[in-house]
Amino acid sequence: MSGKDDLTSLRLRIEGVVQAVGFRVYATNEARRLGLDGWVHNCADGTVESLVSGPTKAVEAYVAACMRGPAGARVTNVDLHRAEPPAEKGFRRLPSF
Repeated sequence: MSGKDDLTSLRLRIEGVVQAVGFRVYATNEARRLGLDGWVHNCADGTVESLVSGPTKAVEAYVAACMRGPAGARVTNVDLHRAEPPAEKGFRRLPSF
């Protein structure tokens, strides 16, 4: 299967020790390596939020990477929600809230 039918867009909320450990840089590098669109940013409540869109297998690999996190992170939960794809192509690290 390929084309539009194979595209997945998700919004992730990552909880745990995920700020001040390089999580946004890690997530951005993973998303770009996988050829995904979207963004990642720190939230005021200590979580990290991400919107990711692309081929389903690549999105699944990104989610798995976010569940692991970079060295120093301790991910305790990842909430996943279906979402609309981002308006812009490419993957960006957004400023913290």
